Amino acid sequence: MRKVIGLVGMPGSGKTLAVNIAKKMGIPVVAMGDVVRDEVKMRGLEETPYSVGKVSMGLRKEEGEQAVAIRTLNKIEREKTPVILVEGIRSLEEIELFKKHYPDFTLIAIHSSPKTRFKRLYERQRLDDTKDLKTFQERDARELNYGIGSAIAQADYLIVNEGSEKKLIKNMEKILEEITK
Repeated sequence: MRKVIGLVGMPGSGKTLAVNIAKKMGIPVVAMGDVVRDEVKMRGLEETPYSVGKVSMGLRKEEGEQAVAIRTLNKIEREKTPVILVEGIRSLEEIELFKKHYPDFTLIAIHSSPKTRFKRLYERQRLDDTKDLKTFQERDARELNYGIGSAIAQADYLIVNEGSEKKLIKNMEKILEEITK
């Protein structure tokens, strides 16, 4: 039976570092955000927090709350490995879809305070990262509107990431080893 591990957390919580840990452990990763960013490019839009958010919300409005997760299933199926990590879960509907297709689905949540997350995003400066507090708060509101808070509450594992990178690495490795053994 295939093991699918989901990863959920607000923007800037530490998901990228967690993804890198999984990759170093030999676990392939599919990012749900890549599905949305691919659609942004396909529509000929510039990759900004606004356009990514608009397309993400549009997909869910046009195709249903599971739209991004359904598109992600195709990417999961292309990976021919017994274990895979899916980064960027946003809602209970997405969790339900993954559990339906992968009964052994396990969800890891990473939590950090808004102050910590804003600082990280400001310093990271990825194309779709927020560069000011107002945009950060709007993005948080959008994420919460998707139902990410409920998804975090359903997690099988919770990592509070307010400390060092070393601490997150240690916690994530321990959880992934436990899940995959």
